[in-house]
Amino acid sequence: MTPEQAYEKAKELGKRIPKLEPFILKDAYWSYRYALDVIKDRWELAEPIICKNCYYSYIYALYVIEGRWELSEPTISKDAKYSYYYARDIIKGRWEKGELDISKDAYYSYCYAKDVIKGKWELGEVAISKNAHYSYLYARDVIKGKLPDFMHNALLLSNDEYTKEYIELIK
Repeated sequence: MTPEQAYEKAKELGKRIPKLEPFILKDAYWSYRYALDVIKDRWELAEPIICKNCYYSYIYALYVIEGRWELSEPTISKDAKYSYYYARDIIKGRWEKGELDISKDAYYSYCYAKDVIKGKWELGEVAISKNAHYSYLYARDVIKGKLPDFMHNALLLSNDEYTKEYIELIK
């Protein structure tokens, strides 16, 4: 029996079926779904399996635990996207554990500064400075003016469509 088949059978019956659980436990996705749809609560037996995947860790914390899930944090913190989502949606504030990976990605650095920090975020500025689009958005939405010199110069040197918009912004 596959994990999906075991899950579908339990869902169809609308209750926990302990003899099907060993099959479900073989897969992080079906373990998450079983907790969410059948148990309708945490399934601690499956948590060591779920927490190995950053996406399932994030959605398990968001929809099942409905809050911080420390067991999953080492996995989530290694992914810029889910670190940003975890900080924004679960921590609802700055999450230093995930900041190193977020700071390596221009898009998520911009989003983290705008949505979580709600202001200048120096750690993410190097990654942001390598992308003219996010540099411009960072200047417009976060800093609301002129970028720090190294970012300002990088954006002017890129001389692309965002350079003109940036120049208009800082006039």
